[in-house]
Amino acid sequence: MKKSVIQVQDLTKIYTMGSQEVRALDGVSFEVQENEYIAIMGPSGSGKSTLMNLIGCLDTPTSGTYILNGEDVSKFDDSDLAEVRNREIGFVFQTFNLLPRTDCLSNVELPLIYSGVKTAERHERAAKTLERVGLGDRIDHKPNELSGGQRQRVAIARALVNNPSILLADEPTGNLDTQTGDEIMMLFEELYRMGNTIIVVTHEPEIAQHARRIIRLRDGKIESDEPVENPALDEEEIMIESAAG
Repeated sequence: MKKSVIQVQDLTKIYTMGSQEVRALDGVSFEVQENEYIAIMGPSGSGKSTLMNLIGCLDTPTSGTYILNGEDVSKFDDSDLAEVRNREIGFVFQTFNLLPRTDCLSNVELPLIYSGVKTAERHERAAKTLERVGLGDRIDHKPNELSGGQRQRVAIARALVNNPSILLADEPTGNLDTQTGDEIMMLFEELYRMGNTIIVVTHEPEIAQHARRIIRLRDGKIESDEPVENPALDEEEIMIESAAG
């Protein structure tokens, strides 16, 4: 039986802007099991970015509970949240967020430095993770020596190197051309099949279609939460793509 990684109950986030209150999230509840592949969708202003910040422990809710691997992180202070982020969540951003003057290996090692992992083990784990995303031959390259797709693979390796509970991706193909975006979504598919729990925040239906479940938000509430009947990649396509690559 798969365990529950995320339990969100009646999550609300209210921002005060001058004399006005903006209810960005309004009583959101859902659960995420281990090795689920979920897309969170919604129009601008629907609350998806706010929800991503709460799931990613970048912010705390106004009310409600967020249980992450058995811990109620909705009550944590900033230092506790930082520790949980580094341990439990691997972030993949649209803009890659790589350090431009350091090589791939050093970029991927960053979360391990924050975790206090010793140098030799850091190098080994970072190199293995870069191999896992198809960049074993690029460990000495700097970001400006890589294509956009390769930079995103470095960012994904950095997100994976600490073996997080969740891989949380915010518009991961937003800065990539269609073909490169497809390659990155193929990589997410492979990671999902290897047992990773993946949450992708996107406004693009074709990207969401790669997931196995789509949560749609509107006006701070969950409008629908449904399985994807025909995911964009099936087993045969994965095998064909892997053989071609």
